[in-house]
Amino acid sequence: MRRVKFLGCAAILVAGIANAQSTPLQDQSGSTGYSSSQAGLSATGLQLNEFSLLDSPGFGVASPNDGSSAGQYGNGGGYGGGEKRGGMLHNWAFEASGGFNAPESNSITYGGQFTTGAGLNFSKYLSGLIEYQFIDDKLPGSLIAETGANGGYSHIWSFTFDPVVHLTPKANNGVYIVGGGGFYRKVTSFTDPEETEFCYYFCEVGTVPAVVGHFSSNQGGFNIGGGFEHRVGGSSGESSARIFVEARYLDVLSPASVSNPNGLGTTAVAADTKMIPVSFGVRF
Repeated sequence: MRRVKFLGCAAILVAGIANAQSTPLQDQSGSTGYSSSQAGLSATGLQLNEFSLLDSPGFGVASPNDGSSAGQYGNGGGYGGGEKRGGMLHNWAFEASGGFNAPESNSITYGGQFTTGAGLNFSKYLSGLIEYQFIDDKLPGSLIAETGANGGYSHIWSFTFDPVVHLTPKANNGVYIVGGGGFYRKVTSFTDPEETEFCYYFCEVGTVPAVVGHFSSNQGGFNIGGGFEHRVGGSSGESSARIFVEARYLDVLSPASVSNPNGLGTTAVAADTKMIPVSFGVRF
């Protein structure tokens, strides 16, 4: 009886062990990608958690099956095409232009001018520029005749602050308003022909206008006007480069002067120097 009991207990023990071993094998065959060992389950679980974290929307890396595979580096991402110009360079503004002047006072006649400027784009609608302008105008014959000189000219240079208001900043063709003021220096010079020798491959004698008298003044002034601009180098507001044509009303607040420059005849110049500069240029 003891032997029978012993064999029965042994049979029950063997059947239990066989049943315990067969259960993990069935679970392994019925699942995909899971190991039967505890270490394998932990490693696989960690790997799956990492991929789940990477595939989550907040992490910024798209799943291979996700239709928005552009993600952070594609359409609309932080570093993709959705991000437009950035950095400090985009905030800077520059311009260069040149043209002619129409006189509005009797102390000058027609002439030419050029302007350069730099500043900041505060928004799509407003820019602020510090401009340097140089103006070269001839003098009226009556003014020259009073001094007894043969010719003459007026040079005006200035440093001004000039805001630019873009009324249609998103359009390829638009209009703007510009104006400002600052410091102006005006020098009026009278000339007589003077003989001089020119030497290139051979030498010859000719004449050049030499300054025989001048007077000058420092004062403030202002300008206001507007223009038409056309966007170049892009479309739909993508480029900040524009070519433009503009006209301004300029008033240099020069004082009235009655003088005989450098011993020349006495001449009288009315106060204020007014003109309309017309400019063609580029701004970006």
